[in-house]
Order: sequence, then structure tokens, then C-alpha cells
Amino acid sequence: MLVAGFPSAVFGTNVYVVAPGDGQECVVVDPGIEVVPGVDELLREHRLRPVAVLLTHGHLDHTFSVVPVAGSRGIPAYIHPGDRELLADPMKGMGRESEQMFGGRLQWQEPDDVELLSDGGVMSIAGLDITIDHAPGHTPGSVMFRLPGAPDAVSGLESTPTQTVLSGDVLFAGSIGRTDLPGGSHQQMLDSLRDKVLPLADDTLVLPGHGGATTVGLERSSNPFLASVRESDSVGQGPRAPTRGL
Repeated sequence: MLVAGFPSAVFGTNVYVVAPGDGQECVVVDPGIEVVPGVDELLREHRLRPVAVLLTHGHLDHTFSVVPVAGSRGIPAYIHPGDRELLADPMKGMGRESEQMFGGRLQWQEPDDVELLSDGGVMSIAGLDITIDHAPGHTPGSVMFRLPGAPDAVSGLESTPTQTVLSGDVLFAGSIGRTDLPGGSHQQMLDSLRDKVLPLADDTLVLPGHGGATTVGLERSSNPFLASVRESDSVGQGPRAPTRGL
């Protein structure tokens, strides 16, 4: 499996292209701000043909370039119903600081072709089988994309991962997504960590929406937010989520 990506210059949001291998169809995950030239370069380098854009959630730093990437190629954009309204009006998901940054200057166009994701569903697309895990908390429609196997080029791990998760802003290396923006819920985030992250095998490779790759096992042993969920009888306890990203 080919997974290639890079962080955007704005908010450091990771954009990924995923394909069975070079010269094949692919999906583009979370095309954020000022990433179109970089995405085009990855597609040329690996001779890839995008067939869909997948969005882990509706925040602008993950969706800003959805129209240039999807619309220019006539391919659909996929998002969970809980965040569908953010593709129509991304300002609904912004905090005050972000509103001040974009307010009055944002010219937004909704994608023409939007498809909805369902929790637990398996998408068979671009030669990939992608399981959708709805994990609200950062936003109502946050999801993780889970695939069997691991990227061809994985280094620094004790064993080869049995599966790969593109976790969006649910789980980061050493942290989790913020829950203080409109639609966020700390309780739902902790529920998602308990129900969708902790059951994953330790050797699951995690490719987050911000920052570097990690594994579920590493996060289980060192991430304070996962520890608070694992050790507490009351899921509502534990540290508050940091304010990262939008």
C-alpha cells in the first residue's frame, strides 16, 4: 500500500494520498490550505489517478482545497453527515480566533458532488477497503479511516503494523484533538477514545491529522488522555483536550 503526504504550511494539517501502489487509482485525504501544488506533485510522482476525496471532518484546515482537488477532476468528496453542514458553511465550525483570521475574506464554494459516510461501513474504492469509524468529540462528524496492512515504507517500528488508521483530529502522538470549538464535546471525545481507539491492536499504525505517525500501543502506554479513559471508572474524568489546530 502506498501512503504519501505532507503537512500544509497553514496549521500543519497532514494531507495524504492513499493507493494500492504506484500507477493506480487513489484517494486524497484531508486536502487543507495551500496544498494543491504539493498534491499535484505527489500524483505526478507516483502516477496516481484520484477517484475521491475523503474528509476526516469538516474543519476548514482539512477541507479548504476540496473543490480544487475534487471539483477539477469531477470526483466526489466524502464526509460524515454530522459535519455535512460545514461543507456548506465552514464558519460554523470555527472559533473566534479563526473567524478573525478568515472572516470577511473567505470566498467559499461548496463541492458539487458530496457523498455521506456511515459508521462501520466499508468503502471499496481505488482498490482499497476502508472502514469508517465515527469518532465524534472534536466535531460531531469526525471519523477515522482504517485500512488493513501498512504503507510499503514504514521505518522505526518494532513490528510491521497489521492495520493503518488515518485518525484525523481524533488522536495525535501524545495528544488528542481539541474539543472547545463549536460542535465539540469533551465527553464524546473520551467516549470515542474508549470505544474506537482503545480496542485497536497495539501494532496499529496511526497517521494523524497533525504531527508525526505513532502506534496505538505507544499511545496506550504514554498518551495521558488514553490513560485517563483506561484508568477511570467514570469516563467524564481526565485532562482537558488541548487547543490544537483551528
